[in-house]
Amino acid sequence: MKIALSQFNAHVGHFGYNVSRMISSLESARKQGADLVVFSEMSVCGYPPKDLLETDEFIQKCLEGLVEVATHCQDIAAIVGSPSLNKEGRGKRLYNSAFFLYGGKVRQVYNKALLPTYDVFEEYRYFEPATNFRVVAFKGKKIALTVCEDIWNLDNFALYPSTPMDILIKQEPDLMINIGASPFAWSRVEERMEVFTENARKYQLPLFYVNQLGGQTDLIFDGGSCVINSKGKLVGSLGYFKEDLRIFDLQDVEKQQGLPVSPLNGEEEKNSLLYDALVMGVRDYFRKSGIKKAILGLSGGLDSALTLVIASEALGRENLWAVLLPGPFSSDHSVKDAVQLADNLGVKYDELSINEVVSSFEDSLKPFFKDLPPDIAEENIQARARAAMLMGLSNKFGHMLLNTSNKSEAAVGYGTLYGDMCGGLSVIGDLYKTEVFSLARYINREQEIIPENTLEKPPSAELKADQKDADALPEYHILDPILFQYIEKKMSPQQIVEDGNEAALVEKIIRLVDGSEFKRHQSPPVLRVSQKGFGAGRKLPLVAKFPSSWK
Repeated sequence: MKIALSQFNAHVGHFGYNVSRMISSLESARKQGADLVVFSEMSVCGYPPKDLLETDEFIQKCLEGLVEVATHCQDIAAIVGSPSLNKEGRGKRLYNSAFFLYGGKVRQVYNKALLPTYDVFEEYRYFEPATNFRVVAFKGKKIALTVCEDIWNLDNFALYPSTPMDILIKQEPDLMINIGASPFAWSRVEERMEVFTENARKYQLPLFYVNQLGGQTDLIFDGGSCVINSKGKLVGSLGYFKEDLRIFDLQDVEKQQGLPVSPLNGEEEKNSLLYDALVMGVRDYFRKSGIKKAILGLSGGLDSALTLVIASEALGRENLWAVLLPGPFSSDHSVKDAVQLADNLGVKYDELSINEVVSSFEDSLKPFFKDLPPDIAEENIQARARAAMLMGLSNKFGHMLLNTSNKSEAAVGYGTLYGDMCGGLSVIGDLYKTEVFSLARYINREQEIIPENTLEKPPSAELKADQKDADALPEYHILDPILFQYIEKKMSPQQIVEDGNEAALVEKIIRLVDGSEFKRHQSPPVLRVSQKGFGAGRKLPLVAKFPSSWK
């Protein structure tokens, strides 16, 4: 049996596009002699469809798409992901399903049992878990078909003592096929491969896995579809962050010794994945939104520099507009660094001073501020003046404003609401500042794209004289590990202290994180590249007592 893995960039709700891409893959695979083409989870409608699943017309469009794909499966079979109706009369009205198509019709349906409801996943909100499982018989082989259930351990499914594969294996299948929609997180790529190889060895069966590809709002799906033989050896894979179709002969898969698997935990490998992920995330956010052009404030600092580089790669330099917005405390070298970067990238830029706008605000507020000493209020006026001017240009010319804040700033609230926190998309909002530095160095590995001075100078918001980030925050190499422990690893303040950190410092940092939740609640969508990004995967009440106040 020859099995084709088709990895294409689905678009949520764009049924015509998704169906046409699947039909095109079927035709290509047929010409190459494939017997079966495998697509990803929810490939008909794209993933995650969220509350669109509650719309009758959406489900009808999914079913119509399935019928259309099936008409192209006369002499070739396909496995296609889609929601399906629960006709049993109890439980939720939908299943998350894999359809086996052959001979022009649906031959069998597998319904997903293990429904993730954690972090960014909300599947139990919409779907009924399946309880019955049977193999798919095709071309003299028995296929154990599952939907994204066996790529993770059972840690998040405590109610289930076993996986569907533990049941299907009793039916003596010849191979496993898993269709998934596993979002990218740089630290999970290698772990995912380890689970694949573990399962192949456990069940002593070859595993064919197809993952979704593409950016869907804040989520990024990396693809990385692969084939593992029964010995747990990788015998072939599809590319990360790109559309691909490959055909594997089942008999050859079992004969192969396996390919070397390069570790993905090194700094360069991590940065390569992060860069490709963020470029895809920006590109797809714009393409799928129907927006072509972007604008951003280019300060001469590292965050806006990295954002501009990523956006230039994603959208093309001709679709970018960088605006320099010097204010009362902007340094000459910041303007110079911003101009040099724009020139290096060939991006259009303009300079627009905020001094008059800031003076006008301050004059209007003077009767109320009176003789009170300048403080954060005046600093925030500058940030909001920049935002107002950028949004004015955005509205007038139809450019989406890109937010340039990083995760460290967002975590501790080192940003201004309706100021530097505004925008339609946060490009690097899931990168800690130390990761921003590392990724910038990676970009400059062969030639200087980001000016060296931008990398070397101390980070500063330049909202008052001689301001440095380190005046208000610990150095980032100290701050970021504590933030990682608290946010990603969910460690308690006491555990973080016991790990060797100063108690007073930990208390201060966690108090800043807890006190800034209301700000993050009003932030733009953040491209998620970690295990725990700010956004849909982190749900906290705004008026609760947080760990910093627990005694």
